[in-house]
Amino acid sequence: MSRRTSGPVSTWAEVQRQRQRQQEAQQRAWLQAQRETERQQRAAERAAARRSREQQAAYRAQREADARQRTEELERRFAELRDLLAAGCAAPLFTPASLRTPETIEPFAPGRLVDPVPMPEPNAYAPAQGGGWGFGPGRQEREQARARYEADLRAARAAEDLRQRQLADYQRRYQEWADDRRAEIRRHNAGVETLVTALRDREPAAVVDYLTAALYASTAWPQGLPRQVAASYDRDDRRLVLDWELPAFAVVPETSLVRYMPGADRDKEVARPAAERRTAYRDLLAQCLLLVLRELFGADTFGALDSVVLNGFVDDTDPATGHRTQTVVATALVAAGVFAGVNPARVNAVDCFTDALGGQLSARPDRRTAVEPLRRPGEAGRPVVSHGGEEEPDLLAMDPLEFEELVAELFRAMGMRAVTTVRSGDGGVDVDALDPDPIRGGKIVVQVKRYRNTVSPSAVRDLYGTVQSVGANKGVLITTSGFGPTSHTFANGKPLTLVSGTDLVALLHDNGLGGRLGPAPEAAQRTPTLVGTTLPGLDADAEADSEASVLGMWWEGAVRLDVCALVCRGGRVLDDDHFVFFNNPRTPDGSVRMMPALGGDKAAIWVSFDRLPARADRVVLVAAVDPEADPDGDLAGFTQARIRLTDPSGAEADRLEVSDGRPGETALVLGSFRRTGTGADWRFVAGGKGYPGAGGLVALVGEHGIEVD
Repeated sequence: MSRRTSGPVSTWAEVQRQRQRQQEAQQRAWLQAQRETERQQRAAERAAARRSREQQAAYRAQREADARQRTEELERRFAELRDLLAAGCAAPLFTPASLRTPETIEPFAPGRLVDPVPMPEPNAYAPAQGGGWGFGPGRQEREQARARYEADLRAARAAEDLRQRQLADYQRRYQEWADDRRAEIRRHNAGVETLVTALRDREPAAVVDYLTAALYASTAWPQGLPRQVAASYDRDDRRLVLDWELPAFAVVPETSLVRYMPGADRDKEVARPAAERRTAYRDLLAQCLLLVLRELFGADTFGALDSVVLNGFVDDTDPATGHRTQTVVATALVAAGVFAGVNPARVNAVDCFTDALGGQLSARPDRRTAVEPLRRPGEAGRPVVSHGGEEEPDLLAMDPLEFEELVAELFRAMGMRAVTTVRSGDGGVDVDALDPDPIRGGKIVVQVKRYRNTVSPSAVRDLYGTVQSVGANKGVLITTSGFGPTSHTFANGKPLTLVSGTDLVALLHDNGLGGRLGPAPEAAQRTPTLVGTTLPGLDADAEADSEASVLGMWWEGAVRLDVCALVCRGGRVLDDDHFVFFNNPRTPDGSVRMMPALGGDKAAIWVSFDRLPARADRVVLVAAVDPEADPDGDLAGFTQARIRLTDPSGAEADRLEVSDGRPGETALVLGSFRRTGTGADWRFVAGGKGYPGAGGLVALVGEHGIEVD
């Protein structure tokens, strides 16, 4: 049997064995950690690969969805053109009644002025002990309570008197506005009656104006089709001769569907068969012509039309010369009785126009093959009325949605894909564009500002924020006006492009589109009479100023205040006429005006910052206790105050907090809007300086250069 040894050697051997075991344990731990690290790394690589596949799948799904959406849009447009006549025949016909304006007046809405001021209840002031107003114990408390009651009663009665005066004044102004509005409507309707009489007498000018108005007012036409027209009327033959613009061949989508090619990472556009496109275009022209005839004969409730000579022409660029020319591709002489015998909603448009109505339609209108018109407007000395054509659209007068669509069309003409956005939830983006160029292209967000005045730099800053938030490659801000130096300085070095009105007009012309800034020279000399609505307290010029701001004041407490404004340079008012208050309700140029409070506000001032004098650099807002309504009052009840910044329609843009009033003060500087630099940007600087005593307002305006006797 073995014997365990002892001594130095055995001790040394045991130490070596322990050390060896520790090294082996450390080695095992290191290997285990290494395997765990490798396991985690493999798991991370698998997760990254999975995420990459998911991202690739999501990207591919998005591109395929985009391709399907484009295909659906192409199909919708093609179906809209294919079914133009059937859909148009379902639209109501134009009648003289369409010209009349109903004599409906917006009802009187005084808001909170209709609510009487509540009077204090005596019982609420009686001392807690003893009750009543007699003598005896607690006499001092009762006298103090009575004094509080009587003071509050006087204040409430004064407030009620003020309310009644304000209500009566608002009622008077409303009645004046309502009477003016009613008179305008009656003048307009009287003009319609005069037109109806002229139509019964078949006066040529009245007949042409009425029938061309019927074509323009018709809801049967989809967007994107032209409506250029020239017409004359032969009273003896009761015949209208009309030239009507037809859409160019490009209106029929050249692409039938879009497929995403994942291997090449691009969209492939599948061309529509050429024969199908030519047939669809010729059919579309026939539908347009039949729809014109339907609108004309349907609107004639006076027997003014025995027949119509209709010429359809295409106004397009001639590829041979590069100039825009008008080519007549269809013509027909159609009697009213003959057209009454067809049902345009159910016919084959080409067969109906050429066979049933005896018209001529170019066999190849896509090649601009012309036909000889039977007769043109103005022959035999008849006066001609023309609309459209040489008159490019006035960008400043366009409907906002049409203006956005024109901008989208400009981007499409420049080789990009562009669509207008939905009106709500668009994040401030009016047009979404995609430049397919692989180097400089990418997503572009576009904002359009149909302004007459300089665009504020805040709009440029907002666009930059939108570009960052949506991950776009570029932001484009397009306006009909221009930009100040502050805007260009901010945009410098950023993925922003600023397009002014003059640049926009040049781009439109360079890309085969039209547009001008302001009326045509001959139209600028005419002053049309329109029946419109103007808010009580504002004239038509003020209401039409879409860039104006309404500064609505609201505060807690029952204190009655006058809100005033001073147009200043530095700390001095420009002159006495630029101190706007109840006795001077507007500046000479009308850029600052008093107006009735709207939307729950207690006071309001209308300001058009762009129309302020060039030397003015601030608009100071002031609140003062009304000395007539509350002669003993102060600003202790002026709390939780704010300025609500809105446009004239009531859309709120911002809320500005102002300082509370303090006991003993009767006037307070609420704050001032100050011009920054030399641009059109204004920023609000809160005030807070109060003025005590009965002469508080006098002292305040005195510091700003107003001398009060």
